[in-house]
Amino acid sequence: MSTLVQTITDLITPTAESLGYRVVQIKFNETSRNRTLQIMAERLSDGGMGLDDCEKLSRSLSAVLDVNDVIEQAYRLEVSSPGIDRPLTRAQDYVDYQGFLAKLETRLPVQGRKRFTGVLAGVEGEQIHLEVDGVRQLLPLSNIASAKLVLTDELIKAHQARYAS
Repeated sequence: MSTLVQTITDLITPTAESLGYRVVQIKFNETSRNRTLQIMAERLSDGGMGLDDCEKLSRSLSAVLDVNDVIEQAYRLEVSSPGIDRPLTRAQDYVDYQGFLAKLETRLPVQGRKRFTGVLAGVEGEQIHLEVDGVRQLLPLSNIASAKLVLTDELIKAHQARYAS
């Protein structure tokens, strides 16, 4: 994690949590013409995140970021839901979404490869269990560079069932 992203995470997390949200992921994208701070968050209560939630959190985090002037140049702030095919950013995510298909990329090769697609099969200590083509892979959590759920019919059905009115 870059120093800027870590600084922003440390700065905004208390505010987000006091409002009832968990920061899922922060990305700062900078091109020659644009700077965008992307913050994915979800409600602590149920993992949901609607437009009203995004607006509320955006207003509060914008104020915190402006007062602390962490990003010196002009930038655009985007606050969003992690979506159905969400990133997996903490050990508990691998437990919560056990049984669903995920794509993971490791920092260092594991058995000669860095990219894996398989069914999440839980966490044991600091190891993620992933079923890849019928074979259980153990991947150290510390070696995961990125991970996200794959959009499948099963994931959509589970999401709909979870947020049914």
